[in-house]
Amino acid sequence: MIHKFKQGDMYFVLDVNSGAVHVIDEIVYDALEYYPQNNAISVIRQLKDKYPEQSVKETLEEIDYLIEQDMLYTDDTYVNSIEFQNRSPVIKALCLHVAHDCNIRCAYCFASQGDFKGDRSLMSFEVGKKALDLLVSHSGNRRNLEVDFFGGEPLMNFEVVKQLVSYGRSLEAAHNKNFRFTLTTNGVLLNDEIMDYVNTHMSNVVLSIDGRKEVNDKMRYTISGGGTYDIIVEKFKKLIEKRGNKSYYVRGTYTKNNLDFANDVLHMVDLGFTSTSVEPVVAKPTDSYAIGEEDLETLNAQYDQLADALIERHNTDKAFTFFHFALDLSQGPCVIKRLSGCGAGSEYLAVTPEGDIYPCHQFVGNDHFKMGNVLAGILDFGLTNEFKNAHVYNKEKCRACWAKFYCSGGCHANAHNFNNDIYIPYDIGCELEKKRIESSIYIYGKLNQNQEE
Repeated sequence: MIHKFKQGDMYFVLDVNSGAVHVIDEIVYDALEYYPQNNAISVIRQLKDKYPEQSVKETLEEIDYLIEQDMLYTDDTYVNSIEFQNRSPVIKALCLHVAHDCNIRCAYCFASQGDFKGDRSLMSFEVGKKALDLLVSHSGNRRNLEVDFFGGEPLMNFEVVKQLVSYGRSLEAAHNKNFRFTLTTNGVLLNDEIMDYVNTHMSNVVLSIDGRKEVNDKMRYTISGGGTYDIIVEKFKKLIEKRGNKSYYVRGTYTKNNLDFANDVLHMVDLGFTSTSVEPVVAKPTDSYAIGEEDLETLNAQYDQLADALIERHNTDKAFTFFHFALDLSQGPCVIKRLSGCGAGSEYLAVTPEGDIYPCHQFVGNDHFKMGNVLAGILDFGLTNEFKNAHVYNKEKCRACWAKFYCSGGCHANAHNFNNDIYIPYDIGCELEKKRIESSIYIYGKLNQNQEE
């Protein structure tokens, strides 16, 4: 299987199964429309009005060479991979919902403004401690363990966050583990003390802002109705300045209200936030801010604009990274990751303030997906197996898709929310992911081309 595309002034062909990416000429691009499924004579006839016969012959010889060298139209070796067939997932990441409460109100919040359609509550140290114990006991030989402090707004339960970090560190030596903590925050409660703590103890920090002031404040506002932009921007700047070279990113959500989201990313870059991410809103079709299929052309053009800006600003003082363009083109990571994605429900779990266990943060509150409780010491491996088996070979749409080894089947929660089935991917999400993959390849090719020149 191959996928060919044009972006900017460049032509590409991706060999899906090997992961080989080729920057090609227009004549190769055109020839691959007909070859090798048709013979050489037929292809020459198809292209005779555009290219000389000798040029077409030489092009077909090049294509034949790539096929012989297993760089084009290669066989799928993943499906028979021993590593994949014998996989036995271990839990390696937890999303700790330390606060089912929030100090702001976001119009698009999937968590129902922080309470996940339940009672507003904060996680106790005892529940968090049990969750970390569960993670250690089910992590096998995995050394690096990821823990994300999440909400609602986790800084509303900051003392417990600190207690849990200390407890996690106390487990590391005895169990040969290394905890990598992340905090996701809206920033309203940040102060110097919290910033210093976060920058010392958190391997990563995710700062929520949607971009330009008018865009952010339309969707992210305080309980009293005021915008949050002016409250958080200077705090985010200060935290990042203090953070030095440690990882962070500012993360936004784009909606139908800002289909020109590339301008929001560039606005954040111009504020000094060079590690960026914005993601499409996931909303009911009836929501006024929901993205529809009619918006895809506009959104694809925005990814083009963003890719061109990233290339133009490369190696300047306005350089930036974009989370969804950070594509691994080396055919890593491991086979299992390529086929199964984030590992929700098998390698990654979410824990509520009451200790209830769910496949990920987006399933929290749906009793059908409750997998147990850390206080009771119960974990339902029946659901774990269901999620483990939701890989690309068991999803009909994914099996025939060129992007499957990069998106790994898409988001289970989106599949369930839109199609009531974790095995049927969310169409709009698929289309946007394909565009992001193409843009990532284009950026890689363009930067290499510029370097050679």
